[in-house]
Amino acid sequence: MKKSRGVAARNQLALYFSLPILSWALYDFANTIFSSNINTVFFPFYMDEVLGKDRVMEQVASTFISYANACASFFLVLFSPLYGVWIDQTGYKKRFIVWFASISIFFTFMMGVFASFNASLSISGMPLSLSLVVISFVIAKFCFNSSLVFYDTMLGDLGTKKEIPLISGFGVAVGYLGTIVGLLVYFFVDDGGFHRAFIPTAILYLIFSLPLFYFIKDRPLPKEQRKRASFIKGYKEIVDTFKDMKKYKAIFTFMIAYFFLNDAIQTTIAMMAIYATVIIGFSSGQFIVLYLVSTISTVIGSFIFGNITKAIGAKKAVAIVSLIMIIALFIAVFATQEWMFWLAGSLFGVSLGSMWVTSRTLIIELSPEEKRGQFFGLFAFSGKVSSIVGPALYGTITFLLKDHGPLASRVALGSLMVLTVVGLIVHLQVKQEERLSH
Repeated sequence: MKKSRGVAARNQLALYFSLPILSWALYDFANTIFSSNINTVFFPFYMDEVLGKDRVMEQVASTFISYANACASFFLVLFSPLYGVWIDQTGYKKRFIVWFASISIFFTFMMGVFASFNASLSISGMPLSLSLVVISFVIAKFCFNSSLVFYDTMLGDLGTKKEIPLISGFGVAVGYLGTIVGLLVYFFVDDGGFHRAFIPTAILYLIFSLPLFYFIKDRPLPKEQRKRASFIKGYKEIVDTFKDMKKYKAIFTFMIAYFFLNDAIQTTIAMMAIYATVIIGFSSGQFIVLYLVSTISTVIGSFIFGNITKAIGAKKAVAIVSLIMIIALFIAVFATQEWMFWLAGSLFGVSLGSMWVTSRTLIIELSPEEKRGQFFGLFAFSGKVSSIVGPALYGTITFLLKDHGPLASRVALGSLMVLTVVGLIVHLQVKQEERLSH
């Protein structure tokens, strides 16, 4: 990267605390507040509070949460391939982050507004307030995930090839520190008012997004180099890329592996709160503490695997992370005591942050620079297709087995462990030298 040659000798502290990289990392901090507070903790708690009146309805609440996540991912699947094409054709990244993040923040705020509506109003037997909260959640999550496509692609502009794993690890680690700050909104709620966390979360999301909004500059392509592209033309380029699968076999193989790995990750993130409370018997307060411990594990794991990835390469690092995730899911499926779930949560925390550190770096290693934006779009496409399948699979299992109570959730989580094993097997088939031979 020509633009990075002048900073090749930076030490790690100078690297991390340069204004562009710190601002970039703080957006990870901001959007992780949304991811943890809304996706993982308070939206599932809110759904269980409103719907989970008995053992059967607790499983129905799990089904609603799963399908809401699948719906948000479905819309991302429709659009994420285009995002990479837009990046490669215009060079804009920050501009799209600002738009998508702003919409996500607005609808996160509206979740809190709608949840406070009169619960006696209903549509087809479902409270109107609940329906509006779920719709707002789907929009907020879709826009949150959309912004990440542009955010991840921005990583390649921030440093040299040797610095990128460190920057990636720093971003994820700072991001998960956002979890700790975000969970401070627990002081706004009690066991009967989880919706009160929504508006403070939106405010924190906005505040920590501002450094990226103001201090990072876009590098748009010169007007003479830009291409006008229709909606259909954008998809045609994606199809053409798929036709080149033989030329880019390594990266497509990894995307198939990531499909299965991300399937387990995203579904576990969405369902861990209700699983811990319904199956293991955690109170909301106990889960908050568990989640904080898991987050600390994530931060530590992100830093460690940034350095491990630099030392042994991204492919081997992804394999190690996958093994950790399999062990974590196995323990969680068969957990009968609280300490077992504490162990599972800590191990999953390590694998969660580390998977994003290692996978983003591997995409950069495998993809040609001139197609990097497009491959990041396909990377998101692979991940988000799995984000439909995983929650839909989990929700379908809990719905079909709802009369069996907690067993339904254990079987559903067990299906994710199987998919992680499949993902690891496919990942081991990735041959990085194929990328170099072309």
